[in-house]
Amino acid sequence: MTDALRSAGFRTHIETSGAHPFSGDWHHVCLSPKKFKPALTDAFQRADELKVIVFNKHDLTWAQEQAAKAGPDCALFLQPEWDKRDAMMPLIVEHVKSHPRWRISLQTHKYLNIP
Repeated sequence: MTDALRSAGFRTHIETSGAHPFSGDWHHVCLSPKKFKPALTDAFQRADELKVIVFNKHDLTWAQEQAAKAGPDCALFLQPEWDKRDAMMPLIVEHVKSHPRWRISLQTHKYLNIP
């Protein structure tokens, strides 16, 4: 499927938890691992960006552990879980200030009330 898209001139992007083996040929991989189902090692090696959802303070430590598995050119993003955003954003901002390789990711569509 990705071969046909690429042949037609499309760029192929995927966001995945990385818990299952890859299929297809992707231009860009966003890895968003989940604590309850670990990502495969190959997923970290293929990731162009790592996005960690922050539900609580401990997730920032877990995010650092996940980042250590990613390549040096992998972009790192922290995103507050939507229902916890008010409590988590100050923690995320402080973490990014202390760890400048990380950036903040937001679910802009939710702020704009777009389903």
